[in-house]
Amino acid sequence: MKGSSGKPRAGAVRKAAHSKQVGTGGHGRKALEGKGPTPKAEDRSWHVAGKRKAAQERYEAAGGKGRAGGKGRSQRPGAPRGASGASQRSRSGDESEIVTGRNAVVEALRTKVPATTLYLAQRVEMDDRVRESLKMATNRGIPVLEVTRPELDRLAGDGGVHQGIALKVPAYEYAHPIELLDEVLAGDETPLFVALDGITDPRNLGAIIRSTAAFGGQGVIVPQRRSVGVTAAAWKTSAGAAARIPVAMAPNLTQTLKALKERGVFVLGLDGDGDVSLPGLEFADRPVAIVVGSEGKGLSRLVTETCDAIVSIPISAATESLNAGIAVSVALYEVARLRAAESA
Repeated sequence: MKGSSGKPRAGAVRKAAHSKQVGTGGHGRKALEGKGPTPKAEDRSWHVAGKRKAAQERYEAAGGKGRAGGKGRSQRPGAPRGASGASQRSRSGDESEIVTGRNAVVEALRTKVPATTLYLAQRVEMDDRVRESLKMATNRGIPVLEVTRPELDRLAGDGGVHQGIALKVPAYEYAHPIELLDEVLAGDETPLFVALDGITDPRNLGAIIRSTAAFGGQGVIVPQRRSVGVTAAAWKTSAGAAARIPVAMAPNLTQTLKALKERGVFVLGLDGDGDVSLPGLEFADRPVAIVVGSEGKGLSRLVTETCDAIVSIPISAATESLNAGIAVSVALYEVARLRAAESA
């Protein structure tokens, strides 16, 4: 029907029926199917639980054994995990580290940091540091590779200044605390360990390793989380003691200390407000683990509650506190002195 204007009246036109559409034949069926059950949290790489599982697997793969090959304490095949301010993790997907820069490389080689490869850029400008690095690497049987500068840039990573030279070191291999205790007991020795609670300065760790070696200790224990690891800086500060004293990694420091206590080890925490004075310590002749916290925060609450005794070091009232490395050195000396007097 048309209106007076000659145009069809609205609503009066019948629309043609839609033609029958052909189906997809099931081609879209997969799009409608679910993706299966939701994976567990620990199976999701981006989830906190997944990252924790991955870290545990790395620990078990690299930290379960203190010394690969188990050839005594004279050598440590583990290597530092990098140099402070002069290292980058290798981009090749392994756990090795790259120490870059002429000073850092030559110092690492001087302190006999375990290394697997020395990289030199093509047509690198030779100076005394490069010559010494090349000579030491050759004498130690470390492979020397000449690479292009773009390849060295890639190894050094973003922001890495390599100066035409880099050193590749494997990831440090940590001991297991309980296996370390078993080894000491099997050698008919009285255990003397140092455990670190919240120490983040690699130079403190290196100094503690050096003091542990000097006063007859058999090992150092570090937590897996929120703690410094064995880096090239720690290795350098230890003055070679890291080659003799194993460092064990504890997945949970509190639980590890409890496990040591069950095996007869007395756990002594160092704190300025301790109720036991260090001089004449009565636990010195027994298996001992000395726990030291950071200079700022001290021992954590759970670790403090786990300790058998909290020991204080008498100092002048004008001095607020001692550096962690110095405090451990004083405590180790006193234990060594008392043990020597007992055996005399």
